[in-house]
Amino acid sequence: MADPDRLILANIIADGVERTPDLDVLTFVTVTRGSDFSDEIRTYQDLWNNGQRMAQGLIEAGMAEGEAFAIIMQNHPEFVDLMVASSIANSIFVPIDPRTRGEKLKYMLTFTGCRGVVIADYAAPALAQVIGDVKGLDWVWVLETGEGDVSGLGEFKSLREILARPVPNIAPRATDPAHPMQMLFTSGTTGDPKAILAPYARFGAISSLGPALGLRPDDRPYTGLSLTHANAQIITLGNILKMGLRGVIGRRFTKSRLWDITRHYGCTVFNLLGGMINAIYSEPVKPDDADNPVRYVLSAGMPAAIWEDFARRFDVEIYEFYGCAEGGLTLNPPGAGPVGSIGKPPPGLICKIFDEDDNEVAPGEKGQICFKNADGSDIEVVYFKNPEASAEKTRGGWFRSGDIGHKDEDGWVYFDYRAGSGIRRNGDFVNIPFVEKAIAEEETVDDVFVYGVHTPDNAPGEKEIVAAIVPTDPDSFDAAALFDYCRRVLEANFVPSFLHIVDKIPKTASEKPQERFLLEDFERGGAGIVRIS
Repeated sequence: MADPDRLILANIIADGVERTPDLDVLTFVTVTRGSDFSDEIRTYQDLWNNGQRMAQGLIEAGMAEGEAFAIIMQNHPEFVDLMVASSIANSIFVPIDPRTRGEKLKYMLTFTGCRGVVIADYAAPALAQVIGDVKGLDWVWVLETGEGDVSGLGEFKSLREILARPVPNIAPRATDPAHPMQMLFTSGTTGDPKAILAPYARFGAISSLGPALGLRPDDRPYTGLSLTHANAQIITLGNILKMGLRGVIGRRFTKSRLWDITRHYGCTVFNLLGGMINAIYSEPVKPDDADNPVRYVLSAGMPAAIWEDFARRFDVEIYEFYGCAEGGLTLNPPGAGPVGSIGKPPPGLICKIFDEDDNEVAPGEKGQICFKNADGSDIEVVYFKNPEASAEKTRGGWFRSGDIGHKDEDGWVYFDYRAGSGIRRNGDFVNIPFVEKAIAEEETVDDVFVYGVHTPDNAPGEKEIVAAIVPTDPDSFDAAALFDYCRRVLEANFVPSFLHIVDKIPKTASEKPQERFLLEDFERGGAGIVRIS
């Protein structure tokens, strides 16, 4: 078992400083307007020095151990600097997608009790709109990129000022691997998102899985997934830092320049989620598709229908895996299991498929994918301020994923779909009430109901968003204008792909929308279906 101290991020960085202080462990890439690449490097020494400076800033801001602050930015080097700083100061960071705005942003900051916010200037206008309503928010730091208006924030400090200070010498205050490292928000499928109180131990343990995930000492991983999510932050970043690899992190995901990035930087592995796979595969075929240095793709949601074609076209192997931010893991290394399977659990876990009465189902039968530690101990899940949800997630000593799947006769696990009526899109679960609320507030909409449809373009278990709309004035209703409105007020992954314009939304006597009638009309290609252009 790993030394517990080495599960804590600050100590992982300190180890790197002792071994290879000047290694370019992280290269952050931005695709410029001219389609060139600009990059910024962090060595272990850089991460330690900047972490020390920012930790001193957190302490000076009055942050006590265990208090929370938010990080709202794309994949800048400063994101990781702040993670290290939080570990040194023993605070709790709350990563928030920089596209988040309005009531959702206010909720996230208020619910987690954030004392401060570190935000990129391009996300500052959204914060400015709600900052007056967030109680207990004492300070704001801004990463100035020249891409946003910060005038509405009031008083703030520049990260440049903090990073220009002398390097202090603060002994890491985080010493207990069980102490919360961060609060990771779920997608909030059926209401307000829950905040997972994630300990250092989970980050450290998953960051030790590199060899099991196929990583070699000479590999150069790449990710363009957001560091606000567990996949990029732990699966890629964590294993890079723990193994001492030379990782590459894109500021944001780009399907059109993905292979160019791998060629330019010599990347040998990258990870993908759900709909991103189809997006890459749908790009026009190029003669140099297979001319890349990538050995394998670490995939969560590779559609079985394109699995082998994808591997052949880009001359890569597919390493399929499955995991939840709260726990649970299955692995299907290249050549190990059947195409389409999410794999088997690693030796430390047991995976079973249960029906609604908690009976294990037979091979081929569908049920909920559940996990337990192989030593018989429970997987602990803590949702902040939500003991009921925490208890339900681990009811009976089993971690309940909320996903429906099945096993074959040989024990290989397959993901089928998400339990309930939620919509999963590009790896995220869509907050349906949030989308409906935003659309309902648009003055040309009289009624709205959001549902999901699976199309041939979707990864397994994923759907496109359809907004059924009753216009206030059907004669003057402008679908294009409503799409533009959705783009302005919703984060990109929540914008509907289709409008379904109807005279009225079919409902039961108790005013519950009857989704099946809308689905039937959609599948018939009803006259009211409008696709986003």
